[in-house]
Amino acid sequence: MWQQVREELHPQGVEVVTVALETRGAGEAARWIEAAAPQHPSLIDEAHLLDELYGVVNVPSGIWIDEAGRIVRPPETAFPGVARFSGGELPAEGRLREVMLEARKIRIQPERYLEALRDWARQGAASRYALTPEQVLARSRQRSPETARAAAHFELGQHLQRAGLEGGARAHFREAHRLQPDNWTYKRQAWALVDRAQGPTAVYPGNWLDDVRQVGAENYYQPLDM
Repeated sequence: MWQQVREELHPQGVEVVTVALETRGAGEAARWIEAAAPQHPSLIDEAHLLDELYGVVNVPSGIWIDEAGRIVRPPETAFPGVARFSGGELPAEGRLREVMLEARKIRIQPERYLEALRDWARQGAASRYALTPEQVLARSRQRSPETARAAAHFELGQHLQRAGLEGGARAHFREAHRLQPDNWTYKRQAWALVDRAQGPTAVYPGNWLDDVRQVGAENYYQPLDM
């Protein structure tokens, strides 16, 4: 979907760059990138630096950066089209059916997001969707001591995971989840290292389906503030 957006906006001077948050690196992310066959830069953030530096807590998130390198809009839900989880045939029974049914309750606003992105591509700084530095700062997530410690624990967990010390890694991942419970990229990454389906395990107290039900699928993504 982002390739289509890039083809539309690139003539107007807007470059699309996609970034996969994946501690397992190219071995895990490349197959998805290759299947999409993008013509735009497609990067892999193995350290989840976008979480730490920009405040990304869920995917897909979009960040607008102008030609001077200034953030025009901080991270926000960025679906460029219909999400894969919104359609398709449901299994007759089982956990996958429950996951798909819950996912269909998730609210996204692709039309609204693309309308704003197109307006910015046409008008640049004059677009009503382009925020001032003060507005960007006001909308950016605050880096509390808990958030900072969560980032440190997640970084330690990654280091130990790459070193093959899974027990120590999981302890740090659990602490990152506790300190920043609304960071879904931390949760999903750690869950996926144990179970690709992000289901219940004895390793972590949560899992995707139960955690989404707890907060409400309608709250999984923050609504766009356009």
